[in-house]
Amino acid sequence: MTAAPLVPLADEGGPTIAIYRQLRGLIVSGQLGVNERLPTVRQTASDLGVATGTVAKAYKMLEQDGLVVSRTAAGTRVAPGAAAFPRSVMRHVRALVTEADAAGARPDEVVDVLRAVWRGFSAAAETDADRDGEGAMTSDALTTGLSGEGRRR
Repeated sequence: MTAAPLVPLADEGGPTIAIYRQLRGLIVSGQLGVNERLPTVRQTASDLGVATGTVAKAYKMLEQDGLVVSRTAAGTRVAPGAAAFPRSVMRHVRALVTEADAAGARPDEVVDVLRAVWRGFSAAAETDADRDGEGAMTSDALTTGLSGEGRRR
């Protein structure tokens, strides 16, 4: 695996969910590419200090989402159909991380704010869809939602 190593687990949702989220993030961000091999369940468990069953569950969740393919003797690899986020979205995410880090924000704070903005954006989009009869989200709206520069009316 050539991407950044997994970091110690956060308590949010337990270790299985934390492992799942970390690996999912590496896949959808493009840091783990198609057909790239993940570490073995045993190696990941050893690196993170958790039971192999915990890691196996996380890998199974990734497989159920279509993000990885597991084969006996071939290991677990990123699935050919695993879609990475579009580059434009990743640019905005990287810019957000850079600015938040410079401002001294903690990752959990940024995630909480992003979730809150997303919920507000989703609720506004549903209200607009009910009023307009359409539910399509524009790229401008997504950019505005990610950058935090305004809200959709």
